[in-house]
Amino acid sequence: MEDLQAGQLVVWPLVTKERFAELTGLSFDQVRGMVARQQLPTRKIGRHRLINLALVTSDCLHAEERK
Repeated sequence: MEDLQAGQLVVWPLVTKERFAELTGLSFDQVRGMVARQQLPTRKIGRHRLINLALVTSDCLHAEERK
C-alpha cells in the first residue's frame, strides 16, 4: 500500500454490504435483502459474506448481449 499515490483509485473485487450500499445508493436493508434472496453474487470469507463486485460488473456489461 505504500506504493499508492495520493488520489489513486484501488478497485477490490469484493466489497461489504455496507460499501455496496454506498456505491449504489441503495439502502443497507435493500442490499441485505438482495443478498438473502441470492440476487447478488457473494463469497463467504471467514464469517463475512462479501459481494463480488467483479461479477456484478461483468453481468451488467454483458446484459445487453443477452437481450
